[in-house]
Amino acid sequence: TGGKTASKVFDFGKTVVVKPKGKHQATVVWLHGLGDNGSSWSQLLETIPLPNIKWVCPTAPTRPVTLFGGFPSTAWFDVEELSEDAPYDLEGLDAAATHVANLLSTEPADIKVGIGGFSMGAATALYSGACFSVGKYANGNPFTANLSAVVGLSGWLPCAKRWGKELEGVDGAADRAAALPILLCHGKADDVVSHKYGEKSSHALSSLGFKDVTFKSYSGLGHYTIPQEMDEVCAWLSSKLGLDTSSSSLK
Repeated sequence: TGGKTASKVFDFGKTVVVKPKGKHQATVVWLHGLGDNGSSWSQLLETIPLPNIKWVCPTAPTRPVTLFGGFPSTAWFDVEELSEDAPYDLEGLDAAATHVANLLSTEPADIKVGIGGFSMGAATALYSGACFSVGKYANGNPFTANLSAVVGLSGWLPCAKRWGKELEGVDGAADRAAALPILLCHGKADDVVSHKYGEKSSHALSSLGFKDVTFKSYSGLGHYTIPQEMDEVCAWLSSKLGLDTSSSSLK
């Protein structure tokens, strides 16, 4: 944009909400991958046994994507390649993370909130987790949501190298990072976002002072999700969000 200060306006798509089937204890925003939409994930999340979670599944803006030669697609931010070494579209990442925080801003104070996602959605979720720890976005605006959990499936941490400096300079950032539980899951046969990027992101988070990082690998798993992985997500979220898993939690 060569020195223009006006920020782009991003037009986010439709948000699908999966209401809790039991007592509402937590709200998780779930972010789809490149070219997908919120409703496809809402159908899967509708079926998993976490009755106390409200799932919010937004749809990314449709925009020209460099990876696709400028062809428009739903994307949380622009990418040249799906890896943690690619140049970053910080403006797009900030807009996506702000959209997520806004979706969580109306939740009651006693409801725990989290962010999860798949592929590029996982990258956006991890970026949001880093912004939460620093207390602000790359553009300097305050990050307002109080996150209790972050889940990334088949993803990576964007701009891993910039966070160290950011975290050092902010009071309370190290404590927020240390206390934020993060679950990363990745297939060893992923030919879209390489398993090594997930693994490197896990190491990067740990070295930045995120003390509660779990990394799970799945042999033979490509760039998709399987029931075993979603079972892992369910058990982890129940534990980290302190959900009531007894059968009486259903109405």
